Amino acid sequence: MTKPDHSAPIDPDAIKDLMERAKSLAREYRRRTGRPLGITGEVAEYEACRALNLQLAPVRQEGYDAVEVRPTGVRRLQIKGRVLLPGAKPGQRVGKISLKHDWDATLLVLMTEDFEPTIIYEADRAAILAALTAPGSKARNERGQLALSKFKAIGRVVWPRT
Repeated sequence: MTKPDHSAPIDPDAIKDLMERAKSLAREYRRRTGRPLGITGEVAEYEACRALNLQLAPVRQEGYDAVEVRPTGVRRLQIKGRVLLPGAKPGQRVGKISLKHDWDATLLVLMTEDFEPTIIYEADRAAILAALTAPGSKARNERGQLALSKFKAIGRVVWPRT
C-alpha cells in the first residue's frame, strides 16, 4: 500500500464519497447515543473547501486549515464548524480561535444536524482580534471563543445554501 503524501493539497472531490459515509456514520452514532462523534471540524473544513473552491492545507498546518489562491496572492484561512441542532439554546460559541500563528481570515460553517452546510461566514483577522481582545469576557479574552452572534456580526456571508 502506498503512503499518501500529506504535504500535497487535498482535492475535496477526491474524498466526497468518504466524507458522505463519515457524515452518515456520525448521524447514526448521534441517533443511537445522543452524543456527537466529533467530526464537525473535519466536515466543516471539507464543506468550506468544496463550496468556496479552497485547498485544504497540509495536515497539522499551524494557524490555518485551507488556502485560497487569488491573482493577488494566497489567503490563509482558519475554518470553524458548528452543527446547529433543532431546539438548541442561544449563546452557542465558535471553537477556539488562536491568534498565535499567521492567518488572514476565519470561516464559520454552520450545518444542520445532518452535517449539511447552510451558510458560511467569513471574518478577517483584524475584526476577530478586536473582538477577542475587547474587555469583559473570560471566554473571549482567555479562551479565544466568540459567540456565534458576535462572529456573524463582525463577519460577512460568503456562501449561502440556495
